Amino acid sequence: MKLLSLNLGRARAVEYTDQPEGVTGIDKQPVDGPVRVTAPGPKGVGASGLAGDAVCDMRHHGGDHQAVYAVAREDLDDWERELGRTLPNGVFGENLTTQGLDVSGARIGERWRVGSEVVLEVTCGRIPCLTFQGHVGERGWVKRFTQKGAPGAYLRVVEPGEIRSGDPIEIVHRPGHDVTVALQFRAVTTERELLPRLLAAAEALHPESLETAEKYVAKYAG
Repeated sequence: MKLLSLNLGRARAVEYTDQPEGVTGIDKQPVDGPVRVTAPGPKGVGASGLAGDAVCDMRHHGGDHQAVYAVAREDLDDWERELGRTLPNGVFGENLTTQGLDVSGARIGERWRVGSEVVLEVTCGRIPCLTFQGHVGERGWVKRFTQKGAPGAYLRVVEPGEIRSGDPIEIVHRPGHDVTVALQFRAVTTERELLPRLLAAAEALHPESLETAEKYVAKYAG
């Protein structure tokens, strides 16, 4: 398992985003590094966890629980076959393009050591938006991506440090529950009846997902 590509984005103006200033950092490009990784701060205030990476719409992206976004190269390869086009590393707006790691199958709260210093913890899957659709340039992309159910994973920074392309990735902690990124994604998008199962991941969940699950249980469990 390794970090195949480390990707950073710069803010640029586009026509397909509803970000108030009309800019986005979704166009991530591979860099050699090293790149400093730290917890960026609360959502709405903190942006990316990677130095030099732009997160422009902090209403929906960035912050401690979405500090880093990872996508498996294997999932990009699967999409290449389905779409009939080349998808370079970083094309989904991911910071980390991994190899040999089941990113969407990772458990919430699972911890990865990247390189010798950085430890990241899985929090949730990525919810597709119209900016993502415009960037990829596929009609109906939000629906298609959602139906696929392989969203990649957002991560929080547990131990800061530097990473670079080619670094090994090691799973250093795997929780005992069965709440995967894919399950969490389905629960908050297309299969709301799965929301009670998310509570097994407790505080490791992104706070927004945890709140959604708790409200669902409070409303329907009784």
